Amino acid sequence: MRKNLNSIIKSSLFTIAILLGGNAMAQTIQDQNKAIIGQFAEQVFINKDLSGLDKYLLEDYIQHNPIVEQGRAGFHTFFKNWFEGVPDFEYSLKKIIADEDSVWVYGTYSGTQTGDWLAIPATNKPYSIDAVDIFRIEDGKLAEHWDVIDIYALFKQLGTI
Repeated sequence: MRKNLNSIIKSSLFTIAILLGGNAMAQTIQDQNKAIIGQFAEQVFINKDLSGLDKYLLEDYIQHNPIVEQGRAGFHTFFKNWFEGVPDFEYSLKKIIADEDSVWVYGTYSGTQTGDWLAIPATNKPYSIDAVDIFRIEDGKLAEHWDVIDIYALFKQLGTI
């Protein structure tokens, strides 16, 4: 009886260790993905540095926002134009959540549109819009992106509607 009890206890402890280890590993992957997005946001959106996109984006990066071209090159072109049209562009990352291979980011984009941007001539008006960006991470790089942005609020602040 004592041998069976010891065997059951050892088996239970082993099972618990495996389950906890698996959870810790998943948490580590989630933490890694959050760190990737944090570093990416700092370099690209805070420092406005597009030079290292190959470190963060897959070449065939999938973009679900219809106004941004596909791939790493499309991302580069879109944000280069944004930074030129809004030289005082600022980004504030407010919340970041990871689940498996997905990272959800809530932040605020703001600045003053002093140059052409989104086919809109310079308005010289400030804007501030909140957005949720959702990224899928694959092999340590951003593979896919979705976003929810209040475009109506943006255009209203720029005086285009």
